[in-house]
Amino acid sequence: MDGQVDKPERRVAVFGAGYIGLVTGACLADLGHQVVVRDINPEKIRLLQAGDIPIYEPGLGDMIARNKERLAFTLDLREALDGAEIAYVCVDTPPSASGDADLSRVWSVVKSLEGAAHLRAVVMKSTVPVGTGTRVRAALDAAGLGHVGYASNPEFTAEGTAVNDFLHPDRIVVGATDDATARLISELHEGVDGPVVVMDVRSAEMVKLASNALLATKISFINEIATLCEKTGADVEEVARAVGLDHRLGHHFLRPGIGWGGSCFPKDSEALRQLASNTGYHLQLLSAVIEVNNLQKRRAIQKLKDELGTLLGKRVALLGLTFKPGTDDMREAPSTVLAARLLAEGAEVRCWDPMARPAETEPWTSTSRHATPELAVEGADAAIVVTEWSQLQEVEWARAAAAMRRPVLFDGRNVLDPAGMRAAGFTYLSVGRP
Repeated sequence: MDGQVDKPERRVAVFGAGYIGLVTGACLADLGHQVVVRDINPEKIRLLQAGDIPIYEPGLGDMIARNKERLAFTLDLREALDGAEIAYVCVDTPPSASGDADLSRVWSVVKSLEGAAHLRAVVMKSTVPVGTGTRVRAALDAAGLGHVGYASNPEFTAEGTAVNDFLHPDRIVVGATDDATARLISELHEGVDGPVVVMDVRSAEMVKLASNALLATKISFINEIATLCEKTGADVEEVARAVGLDHRLGHHFLRPGIGWGGSCFPKDSEALRQLASNTGYHLQLLSAVIEVNNLQKRRAIQKLKDELGTLLGKRVALLGLTFKPGTDDMREAPSTVLAARLLAEGAEVRCWDPMARPAETEPWTSTSRHATPELAVEGADAAIVVTEWSQLQEVEWARAAAAMRRPVLFDGRNVLDPAGMRAAGFTYLSVGRP
């Protein structure tokens, strides 16, 4: 869009140069606004100022580069707030020891706004518990910022498609304390191809948690059906295809596999369950959804044990480590559980992933990394497809099978052709397919 939208240019301060902060800042700049992104991590800001992007997200680097006249990165609080009309809070809210969201970074940003009387609105992009906006509103009032509006503007972007999701969303949710703030945030998004849905703050806070919980439910549901298909001889792929054609249900997220991960589904599902617990209510359905997802990873290990017997001394290759393709994100990735369980069973773990950068901690320090899928499976007793990277479609599987000590492959994402894999010489296992 490159700023060609005929509308007022706003000055925006974005607090947090993480995944959501960078996408938000870059897209707002692309809409024609002047944006300063502030973070407290010197190395991250140094990279951004040098034109390097610390995360992998298709299209984000190009967007930041073409908007360099409207987009700046800083460690300095005053530089971020100088002339800003709107302050976006985009810091992370990880689970605390109690299971509640850790809002310490949120409160640090709110406190830093004291004295910024020129602001017109503070906008919460971070995922926070329902009721947080009421507390932030009270804090702003106590700091002499009663004239500054407050809004909840949750994000619904998916890693790998975040830029497109921001500019072409299903909806833009704006929960505001007053009509003027709702209009201001709505106008800020002019040029975005999606409807604006205005509501109260608490409802907007709930929308994000409820949306992710429902998507997680669809994944766990189809994984339950996949297990039942295995026991009855039905094919979950055919079942899901026909179910998804029902316009009331849709095909999205009806993909069986080894479970969901990432920065949103695990955290938001647990946060919603904890929110319910704090009110004295037990979300039975959501608890079951989480349990199914946790079991799904362990079922993958059991499939290998059923085929190989003991895993002690066996060599197993993990093909893909990130929680989904198109990202380098390892947060809550199923591969972490798989690697830890395999090591606990006494297996040697070999890994391949084109983008992942696992932390130098266990279980990854006890595994080996390999440049290609073929090298990872060499001499292995089994392999598990963990992430559905497109590169797996290009592997010469017959040659890979011949290089393995025992060609057993569990396709945890159902992305390979069963007949073709068996013809290549594999004992081929998948999720919910006979």
